[in-house]
Amino acid sequence: MTIHQNLIAGEWTGTAGTENINPSDTNEVVGLYASANAQDVAGAIAAAKAAFPAWSRSGILERHTILKKTGEEILARKEELGALLAREEGKTLPEAIGETIRAAQIFEFFSGEALRLAGEILPSVRPNIGVEITREPLGVIGIITPWNFPIAIPAWKIAPALCYGNTIVFKPADLVPGCSWAIVDILHRAGLPKGVMNLVMGKGSVVGQAMLDSPVLSGITFTGSVVTGKRVALSSVEHGRKYQLEMGGKNPMVVLDDADLTVAVEAAANSAFFSTGQRCTASSRLIVTEGIHDKFVAALTEKLKTLNVDNALKSGTHIGPVVDAKQLKTDTDYIEIGRQEGAKLAFGGELVSRDTPGFYLQPTLFTEATNQMRISREEIFGPVASVIRVKDYDEALAVANDTPFGLSSGIATTSLKHATHFKRNAEAGMVMVNLPTAGVDFHVPFGGRKGSSFGPREQGKYAAEFFTTVKTAYTLA
Repeated sequence: MTIHQNLIAGEWTGTAGTENINPSDTNEVVGLYASANAQDVAGAIAAAKAAFPAWSRSGILERHTILKKTGEEILARKEELGALLAREEGKTLPEAIGETIRAAQIFEFFSGEALRLAGEILPSVRPNIGVEITREPLGVIGIITPWNFPIAIPAWKIAPALCYGNTIVFKPADLVPGCSWAIVDILHRAGLPKGVMNLVMGKGSVVGQAMLDSPVLSGITFTGSVVTGKRVALSSVEHGRKYQLEMGGKNPMVVLDDADLTVAVEAAANSAFFSTGQRCTASSRLIVTEGIHDKFVAALTEKLKTLNVDNALKSGTHIGPVVDAKQLKTDTDYIEIGRQEGAKLAFGGELVSRDTPGFYLQPTLFTEATNQMRISREEIFGPVASVIRVKDYDEALAVANDTPFGLSSGIATTSLKHATHFKRNAEAGMVMVNLPTAGVDFHVPFGGRKGSSFGPREQGKYAAEFFTTVKTAYTLA
């Protein structure tokens, strides 16, 4: 099998490979990918540093053209790349193709942003002096991405980094290197100069650590666990570099008595169980007021009975497998914790067998949960959700905000009063009204509060806050 190599200083390199396994069929090897070592990372960082002066001063049309060509190729290959994504991560094929389209849209958006780079000219408070405010590229950017969105999250970090003139050292999750390799290959062929984009695949303990230890990186943008995010922060403070963190979530979906039951059930099912619950924006706390509680639980349970768990590539599959054996064990451990804590297992919780060997788990719904239980406090990152009964809106809002996280928060209601109040008072970076807590647009800011995020927002024009630094210049007339 051909080894997909690392890209360092414009050259494909590396021989030692790791296998990428299909979670829908563990007998299938998706691909063989090189593993970088600390010396490879040092070489990639040196290459990015050497390429920065020229790329940071490159013309906006050059950047626009490369990003636009990349987006066009991703879109043209959406079925192929979507199938690759489904095979390596386990997301259903329609979801995987949708994510691939999203990646193409992100590159398209930032190809336009490259042509819209702007600053300000202001009068000075002193006579005969002009003031010019501009944004300049930050420098060499370290990018570390997670396994749950193998093409979209790399896209929304890589595209703005290049748009604003930065060079990159990119480490994708070692569990899902395929889509990341494909993006880098497309960018490389689109005409990026040598050293601007460097790909170093491999273990976080080796590749990620070497990046954290480097004093050369001007910034690191990271999406992943809270534990690793804290390590990124500590190392960045030590080296005096900028850092951006997107970490966990324990997102609430509030359902009020006046909610449209069909809308509430659809939003909750999508939030909690689609993409196998493996989304930082997934809602695993369903906070439901007394008047609608029993009807909501009954309707959601009936909905779960209709969801088919199967091979991600198979037509009619609603929920694919869990990404790997380690995550599956985490999910089943939490299901047992929920039982021991006294929550009632209302549906699911069992492993299932299919035609191909894979990490298949039924969507799991607990009722009679409290917000103090571990299953209500800790991020599970699987198809497991708990229903928490509350008296009224005020208690629902208090419970929704009672979490160390603050990424996304949702409410199902027909009350304009409650919707307006919730949007203002939900302690989250994103609020959804009568919509799933997961699912965001590519042209608007993404990010949270509290333990979920740190640093400037991602996506849209707000991405400039992280990937650029501001310069103020004074000129005597």
